[in-house]
Amino acid sequence: MGHIVVVKAGSWAGYSLLWLVLASVLVKGICVTYLMGRYTAVSGELFGPRVARMPGPRGWLLLTIIALELGAAGPLWAAIARPSGDLMYFLLERLIAQVNPSVMPNLLGISPDGWKSLFGTAFVLVALLLGAGVSFASLERQQVIICGVLVAGTIAGTLMVRPDFLAALLGFLRVGYVPPIPDWAPADVRQQPLLTMTTTFGYVGGTVMCYVAYANWIAIHRWGLCGSSEIDSIRKRAAAGKPGDYLPNDSRDAKRLRRLLAPLRWDIGLGATVLLIVSASFMLAGAAVLYPRLKSGELKSVFEGWSLLTEQGAIWANIHPALVWVYYVCVLAALWGTLQAYPQIYARVTHEFLTAIWPKRQISYGKLQLGICIYVLLATTCLVWSNVNFTTLTAIVSFLATNAGIAVAMFAALYLNFQLPPLYRTGWWMLLAGIISAIILVTISAISGWQLYCGLSGD
Repeated sequence: MGHIVVVKAGSWAGYSLLWLVLASVLVKGICVTYLMGRYTAVSGELFGPRVARMPGPRGWLLLTIIALELGAAGPLWAAIARPSGDLMYFLLERLIAQVNPSVMPNLLGISPDGWKSLFGTAFVLVALLLGAGVSFASLERQQVIICGVLVAGTIAGTLMVRPDFLAALLGFLRVGYVPPIPDWAPADVRQQPLLTMTTTFGYVGGTVMCYVAYANWIAIHRWGLCGSSEIDSIRKRAAAGKPGDYLPNDSRDAKRLRRLLAPLRWDIGLGATVLLIVSASFMLAGAAVLYPRLKSGELKSVFEGWSLLTEQGAIWANIHPALVWVYYVCVLAALWGTLQAYPQIYARVTHEFLTAIWPKRQISYGKLQLGICIYVLLATTCLVWSNVNFTTLTAIVSFLATNAGIAVAMFAALYLNFQLPPLYRTGWWMLLAGIISAIILVTISAISGWQLYCGLSGD
């Protein structure tokens, strides 16, 4: 639901918060992703087994990541499912109205809100059923296709609304600037602007397990030392000691291994560029279309209630009415792809972590995945049928899984860097960027957590 959060920011702040998008991409899309992935590529060892042996009770940091991610799972899925259910009901209503308008709104004796919740629950159930059975390779191909369509459609749509690119450039450069909150901004923005900003920062990028899954993805693609024919032996030696026990203490070998990291650098650079383009484009759309219409009073707030996806069609209607339907189909496909990926991410990462913490136990992957899917379904269903609003759900997810969770992972990534011999550690400039990123993430997490607490407690 990052696009809703970012479009919402553009609708009241205009172009002024584009620097926040850029900061999130630099911190998470580059620093966190690179430092976490780099250790696996250089050492050949996965993230979980090494972090499980950090000082303190065995596996405490891994269990923290699992708790934060799964704690956010219900709110995350509900924040996607409920607006999707609203949009599907809206499309059904439009289709039926063309045939027999009198059938709606109490079709089969079920109220409109009931239908929206039913559609949202069905959306989640089918995504869990199909996502659990998808192979990692198929999931990767699916995500590449969805990402390609999303990027192409987003760029085309942004160009069509003709944003003010000079104002956008200034928005990227005015780091730290917070515009005055207008009186026509959504109520939650006026009440807790800092929470709005930390949530926007958090929703640029994925949740913490996505970053861990990327590190494992590097191993699957055999980048760096993971491509060695002796990788199984290397991992056994890593499990018994440290990377310094098997990495050659020779500058030429270290330089050769650094060259093998080129695919990692290119992939992270490309991924960060795509993330910046897509996220910034959503904010540009909100700034170019919604901001002037809300400011003039022509349009009332479109971020109240659950009709979030439905009402965002106004952006595309500004270009051509026919594009509204294209938007509806594309956004449902994108959200479907997001949900379908998570069962595999949850199960794979949790299984790796638990196996790393208790290597002598036989943990059934299938049973673990089934248990996680049942938990997600129950937690999401309760929230979809409850009165918890979208803003609260997204704030909870942002705090747990995209701010605090990633801050924890960032500290783990810095720790991993110092587990490598000095010859194989990252350069000083990247280390400095990582430390600054960790400070930013901790600060954002603290603000997000405090603001969320104040909002939930009514203070």
